[in-house]
Amino acid sequence: MKIDMITSQTRRGSAIASGVSLLVMAAAAAYGYGFVHGRLIVPNDPAVTAANLGAHAALFRTEILSWLLILACDVIAAWGLYRFFEPVNNGLSLLGAWLRLAYAALLGTALSFLASALFAAENAAAGGGADSVMLPLRTFEFVWSAGLVLFGIHLLVIGFLMVRMARTARAARWIGVLLQLAGVSYLMIHLCKMILPGSSSFVDLPETILSLPMAAGELALAVWLIARGGRRQGDLATSQAA
Repeated sequence: MKIDMITSQTRRGSAIASGVSLLVMAAAAAYGYGFVHGRLIVPNDPAVTAANLGAHAALFRTEILSWLLILACDVIAAWGLYRFFEPVNNGLSLLGAWLRLAYAALLGTALSFLASALFAAENAAAGGGADSVMLPLRTFEFVWSAGLVLFGIHLLVIGFLMVRMARTARAARWIGVLLQLAGVSYLMIHLCKMILPGSSSFVDLPETILSLPMAAGELALAVWLIARGGRRQGDLATSQAA
């Protein structure tokens, strides 16, 4: 009984750590990539991009810091999700963790190119060529897309584990299905970006359409993990009665 209690507490702690990490990650991504990156980077205009980075270098540095926060949260989420899903299937849970860590490693590599873009912009402001700013930014996008392919496979694994857990525990099967849909969406979009040169305009519409399930999958998982993940049946019944 005591061992079962410790196991339950460990899973509950892992669920909360994972859920909070996913929510923090979503907020950091919305700020760093959604607000700062989208405001400063103009993909087809090196001169404007270089001028933006030169004029708003401090703002761009906060984007890099937000990515570092995301990187740390990814490591925590990889550990937490592994511990949470370990009783469901240890092998698949471990695979999911390694896939997320591999994605985090590629993301860390991609971040170095954001720093290179900042330094190139500072050089352009001192009289260098603005075109030198775009190469590290494009490299960042490419390496990050490679990481998101692995991330998509990670979501497929986690989604499968969620659906499988729903057969024997009070888990939301629809969240598992949503995670699998998000995984397929990441795979389709970022494989196209990597394999098909100049596919940005072709991918823009599908990416816009699929952005909802791509975002909703992990957000729904985060909320469920914090609210219910790892809680014993008795605890759930008590909270529902209250």
